[in-house]
Formats: sequence, C-alpha cells, structure tokens
Amino acid sequence: MSQGISDSHVQHAVDAALAAISGASSSAALKTVATEHTGDKSPLAHLNAQLRDAPPEKKAALGKLVGGARGRVAQALKDREAEINAAEQAARLTAERVDVTALPSRFREGARHPLSLLQDRVCDVFVGMGWEIAEGPELESEWFNFDALNFDADHPARAMQDTFFIDPPEHHLVLRTHTSPVQVRSMLERPLPLYVLAPGRVFRTDEFDATHLPVFTQFEGIAVDHGLTMAHLKGTLDHFVKAIFGPEAMIRLRPSYFPFTEPSAELDFWHPTFAGGARWIEWGGCGMVHPHVLRSAGIDPDEYSGFAFGMGVERGLMLRNGVQDMRDMAEGDIRFSQQFGMVV
Repeated sequence: MSQGISDSHVQHAVDAALAAISGASSSAALKTVATEHTGDKSPLAHLNAQLRDAPPEKKAALGKLVGGARGRVAQALKDREAEINAAEQAARLTAERVDVTALPSRFREGARHPLSLLQDRVCDVFVGMGWEIAEGPELESEWFNFDALNFDADHPARAMQDTFFIDPPEHHLVLRTHTSPVQVRSMLERPLPLYVLAPGRVFRTDEFDATHLPVFTQFEGIAVDHGLTMAHLKGTLDHFVKAIFGPEAMIRLRPSYFPFTEPSAELDFWHPTFAGGARWIEWGGCGMVHPHVLRSAGIDPDEYSGFAFGMGVERGLMLRNGVQDMRDMAEGDIRFSQQFGMVV
C-alpha cells in the first residue's frame, strides 16, 4: 500500500504481538512483551513512524490500518493483564490460606522488637557512664517543643507540613517533633550537674517510605555541668559509637547549624563493618547547648555549660543490622522481629 507499509507487514506485527501476549505467564513477562511490541522500538511503532513518508492521499487509510492494529494489541495486553492479575491474586490467596480449624501451636518462640532491643542497648551504654534516663509526654506544649529550644516564631520546623498541631490552635499543643522537650523538662526539674538521655517516639509529617516514617524513635542526650566543652561531647560520642559498632568505629564532627546548640555539628562515624565496605556515615546532630536554652531553663550560662546530641534509633538499626527498608520496622510482622531473636 505504501513504502514499507502493507497489510501483510501490519498483520505480521499484530500476529507476533498477540502470540507473545498470549504466551506471557506472569506480570513481569507481560511487561517485557509490552515493551517489545508496543514500545518505541517495536515493529508497530516503526510502522507508525513510516506514516510520515506515506503519500498524502494514502495517509488516512494507512493511519487507520496501523492505528487499528495498535488498538488490537493494546486491548489484548489489557485483557491478558487482567487474566494474569486474577491468576496471581488467586495463587497468593491459596499460598496465604490459613486453616482456621487447625490446632494452634502451643509453644511459639516470640521476640522483642529490634527497635526496643537497640534502644535498651543505647540506654545501657549511657547508664554505664553514669547518665540517667528520662521520659516525657508525646503530646507536648509548643513552648517546650520550640520556644524553649530557641526556635524563632517563623522557623520552618513550626510549619504545618513538618509538625502535627492539635486542635484547637489556641491551646498550642503539638505531637513532639523530637525528644528535646524532655531535655528542657529535665533542666527545670532536676538538680545540676545534669547528665540525661531521653529516648522516645517522635512525630513528623514525613512520607511513609523506605527511608522515612511519620512516627519514629529518637534518643537525645544532654549534659550540663561546670566547664563542659566540645572535647567532652566528642569523647562521650566516641565511646558510645565504639560500644554500638565495635572498637574500630570512630567519629568526626562537621560544622552545622541547629537553633538549640552553638556551636553545632553533624556527627559522622567510621562504620568498619558496613555492607558496602567501611566508610564515613552521617548519624545525627550535636553541639554545645545554646545560652538562650540554658536561660529558658533558669540556668546561668556564665556559670554552667552543656552539650547535647540526638540520633534516630531506626537509622541506627539500618546501619548496625543491615535493614534496608524502614517500613519493615513499622508494619508489625512478627517474622521481621524473629530474625533478630532476643538480642540485637
């Protein structure tokens, strides 16, 4: 009918596509077939491209011929996809079928969640250094969560896209975005000198994906005493990282900014057993407690100084135990916990 386009060419391309579609036995195989027979380099796509060179008086007829062929293949793909999806769904249901009449196993070994195990391990390390463990409310006053920590009124962290605010707004309540409010409460409630670790759940409006959770676990530490310096901070974190990741681990501090510390630093540690090879990895922030924060708690910054730090337990578990997807930690599948046993 035209240069390079004929009924036989089109029919041959359609027959090959329909045969391949019919022979696809899985979703993955069907995707490959779709790419080969409807993609940019497929025979039908090549025929469609040749329409540009067809004589004007034949373009309409040829276009109808090629378009109809592509439509038949597209419909066949759609129909086969529905059949495969139904078959795969039926197979999944069969595989996951539970016999509700079967007697339950009387003895089933349980397991604590690895996040709890790692959090306990972190607490044990700091208790061993003479620190205290402190907890606080998850529903927190905006003053404790932001104002007392030197966050400006227009700081981005206060925005609705970062923080869960509780109605009514005039009550100024939030789901805490970090465990730093526990540090402020500890400074107000406990005598000095102060060495406190604050673990617990925090809440942010993050996506639920492989590297983010809207509800996750942090541990934050604060020390307030006479004459504390960045050297004390670095020594504390160096000992902690070695206790968690082994004696070959070491740390470095990179200058950064946080409203509640000055100077501030990002904590990197040398991970000697990382799956992809030993390397430096970022894991949290730290710094010297800002004088404004000390004053908010009624502490004279000319007499006392302090340091603080904070890390995520989920990220620690990923780095320490090779967990690839944070969602596994949150979905409650006992099989995830069982692989860790009772010790992490």
